[in-house]
Amino acid sequence: MTGIEEHIRRAIEQGKFDNLPGEGKPLTLDDNPYEDPEWRMAYRILRESGYSLPWIESRKEISDQLNSARSGLKRAWEWRRRNLAESQLGGSVDEQWQRAVRAFYEKIEQINQQISTYNLAAPSSRFQLMMLDADRELEKTQAG
Repeated sequence: MTGIEEHIRRAIEQGKFDNLPGEGKPLTLDDNPYEDPEWRMAYRILRESGYSLPWIESRKEISDQLNSARSGLKRAWEWRRRNLAESQLGGSVDEQWQRAVRAFYEKIEQINQQISTYNLAAPSSRFQLMMLDADRELEKTQAG
């Protein structure tokens, strides 16, 4: 047992940890260990008012835009499949599909630009986002 552990064990045996304020209550671990301690109060006020850090808001915005782009592409793909099965006008349907694909690629390019900006603002590399591969996203939509 280390010296610190021995010291803590003796303090427990002597009852020095009995009847402490907050005993038996859950710990409040709301403080972010990465935030600047000088700004902790400001961040807490913002959080309690429904606001969060700018990089967190950016991540939510990126996620919302990606979900919107994916669902739009999926709707276009389903529309294409339905219309090709029901009609003889395959060329017109494929033109519409190609327009939807081009629009999707443009959205993914915009989202990737936002991801680049976001990654610069994220406080740690573990919060960074991977860049999107539009071709892979398209393949997943067509496979699903």
